[in-house]
Amino acid sequence: MTATKGQFFKKTASLRNDKAATTDSLAKSIVAAENSAREKKTEALRALRLQQEAKEEPTADKPAKEKKKAAHSSRA
Repeated sequence: MTATKGQFFKKTASLRNDKAATTDSLAKSIVAAENSAREKKTEALRALRLQQEAKEEPTADKPAKEKKKAAHSSRA
């Protein structure tokens, strides 16, 4: 079997690309963690609000009084 250049000299990503990829992946994981925490908090607050609304007695709102319409005089 003959040795080839590709066996010994593999192209590797530069150090700059490795750091950029690492930073990118960490940033994406942080954003995903924050989004999931925000969604959990929203669900918990929604559940608490629904429980509180269920405990409160619904109050009957009085119908609003209708405003009297002003009589418009016709201009001739």
